[in-house]
Amino acid sequence: MNSFTYYIPSRILFGAGMLNKLGTMPLPGKKALIVTTGGTSVKKYGYLDRVIALLAKNGTESVVFDKVLPNPIRAHVMEAAALCRAEGCDFVIGLGGGSPIDSSKSIAIMANNPGDYWDYIPAGSGLGKPIPNPALPIIAITTTAGTGTEADPWTVITHEERNEKIGFGTDDTFPTISIVDPELMLTVPARLTAYQGFDALFHSTEGYLAQIATPISDLFALKSISLISQYLPTAVREGENLEARTQVALANTLSGMVETTSSCISEHSMEHAMSAYFPELPHGAGLIMISAAYYAHFAKTAPQRVANMAAAMGVDTSGMSTEAAAEAFVDALRALQMACGVDTLKMSDYGITEADLPKLVENARYAMGGLFGLDPVALTNDDVLKIYQESYR
Repeated sequence: MNSFTYYIPSRILFGAGMLNKLGTMPLPGKKALIVTTGGTSVKKYGYLDRVIALLAKNGTESVVFDKVLPNPIRAHVMEAAALCRAEGCDFVIGLGGGSPIDSSKSIAIMANNPGDYWDYIPAGSGLGKPIPNPALPIIAITTTAGTGTEADPWTVITHEERNEKIGFGTDDTFPTISIVDPELMLTVPARLTAYQGFDALFHSTEGYLAQIATPISDLFALKSISLISQYLPTAVREGENLEARTQVALANTLSGMVETTSSCISEHSMEHAMSAYFPELPHGAGLIMISAAYYAHFAKTAPQRVANMAAAMGVDTSGMSTEAAAEAFVDALRALQMACGVDTLKMSDYGITEADLPKLVENARYAMGGLFGLDPVALTNDDVLKIYQESYR
């Protein structure tokens, strides 16, 4: 590492009770499109009504789009963008987890630009056209701790007709404001808490292993890994433990900073292929399924960096060889999965068969092949297939 750049322009309001700031702080517009999921949680627990009321208190109108899927799709981006224009909204709020916040970024692009969203996607079958107009301002209000999207520019959308799940982003898709209020996370069910926490963990572990890692991203990554290892099991077991929720939320925001200052690597490409074909598969669950075999591979081929992550997880690596410490990371990862009750996940439970694995290899390379170029050591297609095969059950 000889040089790096650092750019995270989002204003992040972190801590219990921070949602209330929405009622008094300067906002980037006068009418918001609030983007959320088709699920019930933000309505059931009153989060959507609170946001609408706080905006009104701040002299701001709002319109709601509530169709986002757990793996968000291009058609909904286009539908919401049309609604945004028709209603005269001048900024977009993503309320919920990674899916609505990612969607809000894509919608903010398309509300202010012509054509189809896939015109601007620079991978897969996307046309990679330059975006002529700036995106609308974005506010991220996260009710989960999983993607770190409140602190990065990235948005992941699936082209539902082509089974392409692709990450994308520009400087314009950094949220203008991000509100990270752990009180909004107290109601997340245990299993989803685990899936989301491991997603944040893998953003940090992948970012630490990436060839473009920097001293800044390393700081964020190792701290995030440490916090998740310490606090995620408690957050899973004791959902109303505000301290555990706060520490996991911090780890998640740090993981977004890792995504901004470094990058994911091929583990995410591999999972995106899985949930592109099998959209009922939660992203975090898919990552968990392939993680042990994936990191066991790099424990052999990039042992020093993996060994450092073992120490961040709390493993006493003193007296261990680098190779043994790297293997200890994989053991610690498995133990963390057991502690969070997600060690028995099976691809077959989501309809994936062994016969599907070769097409997943092909899709991972086609749709998000660029991340393979950031791996610490190059993976061959045979390596990728072997990781899938070793993970399959």
